[in-house]
Amino acid sequence: MPKVALLFIRYVDGFNRGLGKIIMWGIFVMAGILLWSSISKTFFNPSLWTLEIAQFAMVAYYVLGGPYSIQMGSNVRMDLFYAEWSLKKKAWFDTFTVLLLIFYIGVLIHGALNSTAYSLGYFGKSSYAFWWDLFVAFITGGPDAASDMIGYIERSPTAWRPFLWPIKFTMLFGFILMLLQSVSELLKDIARLKGETI
Repeated sequence: MPKVALLFIRYVDGFNRGLGKIIMWGIFVMAGILLWSSISKTFFNPSLWTLEIAQFAMVAYYVLGGPYSIQMGSNVRMDLFYAEWSLKKKAWFDTFTVLLLIFYIGVLIHGALNSTAYSLGYFGKSSYAFWWDLFVAFITGGPDAASDMIGYIERSPTAWRPFLWPIKFTMLFGFILMLLQSVSELLKDIARLKGETI
């Protein structure tokens, strides 16, 4: 296995493991938000923000915890046949399924890029051009030049009306981390097929 692949695996796995161990505490954040929602509805005026923030926290918990779940192999799988296979046969099967996962995550990233661009006020056809122009404006003119490119910012249609771009950025970031972790898993499967240990 090339040294650059080993470094990629080490850094991606290390980052996702650290993030996953932090994100796993998010369940208590969600429980606290929902507890406050129940208390406020029972004893005070109901809070408008609690259920929507709980939904946002759940999305962040799920999407940012996904790379760690992929790394630990704790995702749902049918072990009817898989558990009895040899390590080499498992590696062949995992290589094939990880390639499908990489394709699927690529589709999710494409959708997240479009959705996040929309939440920042871009209503055109090519969100990739928007992201490139935003990047160039930020590099050449700084944050003020980049903010001039942002249009009408999308808000939730609820009574609380929070901005939607933060959760959409969180989803995009989580999908990118899942893609990196999937590539790391693919490299590990290739190493197993070659008989190497990582």
